[in-house]
Amino acid sequence: MFDRPQVGNDCVIVNVELHGEDNYPGEFLELVKSTQANVVGSMSVNVRNPHPRYFLGTGKAEEVASLVHDAKSDLVIVDHSLTPSQERNLESLLKCRVLDRAGLILDIFAQRARSFEGKLQVELAQLEHLSTRLIRGWTHLERQKGGIGLRGPGETQLETDRRLISVRIKQIKKRLDRVDSRREQGRRNRKKSELPTVSVVGYTNAGKSTLFNRLTDSDVYSADQLFATLDPTIRKLELGAGSDAVIADTVGFVSNLPHELVESFRSTLQETREATVLLHIIDAADPLRETRRDQVQEVLSEIGADVPQILVLNKIDLLDRIERDELLDEFLGEDVVAVSAVTGEGIESLLDRIATRVQPARRTGWLTLSAQQGKERSMLYNRDAVKQEQISASGEFILKLEIAEHDWHRFLKQTGFEGELVMDPV
Repeated sequence: MFDRPQVGNDCVIVNVELHGEDNYPGEFLELVKSTQANVVGSMSVNVRNPHPRYFLGTGKAEEVASLVHDAKSDLVIVDHSLTPSQERNLESLLKCRVLDRAGLILDIFAQRARSFEGKLQVELAQLEHLSTRLIRGWTHLERQKGGIGLRGPGETQLETDRRLISVRIKQIKKRLDRVDSRREQGRRNRKKSELPTVSVVGYTNAGKSTLFNRLTDSDVYSADQLFATLDPTIRKLELGAGSDAVIADTVGFVSNLPHELVESFRSTLQETREATVLLHIIDAADPLRETRRDQVQEVLSEIGADVPQILVLNKIDLLDRIERDELLDEFLGEDVVAVSAVTGEGIESLLDRIATRVQPARRTGWLTLSAQQGKERSMLYNRDAVKQEQISASGEFILKLEIAEHDWHRFLKQTGFEGELVMDPV
């Protein structure tokens, strides 16, 4: 019989190099550190074909068990997804808790979620992940006997837990549906006003939130750590010349992101799918930037975000001139802007590029207003639409306008004005 320990932060980490798959031990260590775990031992394992019982193979599993015993570890974290039976078998052998990569990322998300919606999404992902692993905690209560009247209590307990989890999952989904309906209303309002949306995406720790703060003069939490922020944030983005947009900061991506998380955050990522343009933030100083880019593209494809992109090479302040030139050559021919969210270098160029990509259809021409239509004249000035003004002999305002199509229709609706723009002043 083996009861799972429920406490303890001293852990042994197992880096898995699976034949045919990329391995990023540095990223795995950063993920572990993000949980505040105390690493007391580590081991790298080459796996050609996953062992059906332990994933690692019997010999390597025994080596891990010896390391766990010597280090007096409470937890083993494996840098790969494990099946429920593999987790259970490893826990039985190692006599300590075992967490795979998916469980590790879910734990980090649970620590970082702050908003009501974020907490619900993470809980949903955790419950869906847990629902396949319930039996691990009840191995001593599994049915040991057969026949009428001889059934063990384990099956009853498992059925009860599964039912409770199923009920909770349904409750969370209903709440998330209500949250999503409010988000959908906001998206409909933005579409109605023809306000363009810019969505910030990228690999975790690429500097998305820092850049978001720089662009919007906000104070969204940012830190040099994986998944510093999870909760989506939407702000107004001023692009100049009377043109505005809405910009949305989203959760960062990571390699082998658990499917449960992608599904749970699907409603949040709706902002990404329906954006006018994506700012794909890339850490310019990361030697694996091309790989990270491909991994982000994989998730974007999974959620159906087929949206035009601007590649933003962030953290160029960490590169010297030669490295910058080589970087730009690497992305030659693509829609790319090099910036530093920390120093502000390149931000104006990025805003100009965004404005060009989201620029709505515009009207130009002359409009004549009577002397009594000072309110309408003021509204056009507030929209930064007046480029030139003349006053006729009879006191009429003759205005040369350049105005976004949606702003023009909004002006007509708000004022009831029925005039039209003409090519030449009257």
